[in-house]
Amino acid sequence: MNPRVICPSMSSLLAFEASARHGSFTRSARELCLTQSAVSRQVQVLEESLGVELFERTGRQIALTQAGQNYAAEIATALSGIRRATERVMQQGGEALVLNLAVLPAFGSKWLLPRLPRFYAVNPSIQIHIHSRVGPVDFGSGLDAAIVVGDGCWPSVAAYQLFEEELVPVVSGRLASTAVWRRPADLASLKLLQVAARPDLWRSWFQAQGLGTESLALGPKFELTAHLLQAVCAGLGAGLVPRFLVEDELASGVLTVPVDGVSLRGTSYYLVAPCPKVMNEAFIAFRQWLLDEL
Repeated sequence: MNPRVICPSMSSLLAFEASARHGSFTRSARELCLTQSAVSRQVQVLEESLGVELFERTGRQIALTQAGQNYAAEIATALSGIRRATERVMQQGGEALVLNLAVLPAFGSKWLLPRLPRFYAVNPSIQIHIHSRVGPVDFGSGLDAAIVVGDGCWPSVAAYQLFEEELVPVVSGRLASTAVWRRPADLASLKLLQVAARPDLWRSWFQAQGLGTESLALGPKFELTAHLLQAVCAGLGAGLVPRFLVEDELASGVLTVPVDGVSLRGTSYYLVAPCPKVMNEAFIAFRQWLLDEL
């Protein structure tokens, strides 16, 4: 038998594995930094070499055949083994596996860092260097990847959605015990604290409640969400923050959501990386661990 059939090309296998995982040529193309047609063609070449249909195609929809499901499970295991072997060889050669990761400071301190020991427990040979970034991420400065908030539309980077952002108003428990707010409009009487990088959040929240914003008086700005939260906890005013950042404070009563209203949604947290970096062994391991955590 032709050895090329016995061992298909790595590019075809990667295209198939990503397509099987995403259930989409388009999403796998985004991950691999290829065009949709290139991924589709790589999978077609693989099917032709094997003489087996791996996907059922209905219009633009794809679904694994039974043979495709069986093959995908074995290929995923094989590729994982190849990555582990590559990691070991790199270690023996004295090259450390390193990922330079930019994160939003509040996300890093409140969500990522408390979980990071679990990453090192299963990936002891990889080092994650954490860099705090508030504004746009410059990958030309040596960064390999970043965790950012946005709509997922960034040119020249691969983006993996982590979870949707849900913004809720919060005040300190002490402040809430001395006042009564019944409607979303009542919050306009408070100092509405802002994150400098996202100055339109309060207006968007009030609009989501069906309220006007013409006479809305916004309060002090903070560069870091962590500083804004400290100010809210001290009773300075109300903050509009991602719910996952304040789950512990809400559970303990340090903070409270003062009124019922519509949460502000529309953006998500993403892991992003320049296309050449997505095949970095450290990035692959971190991405998989991150998705498993979620």
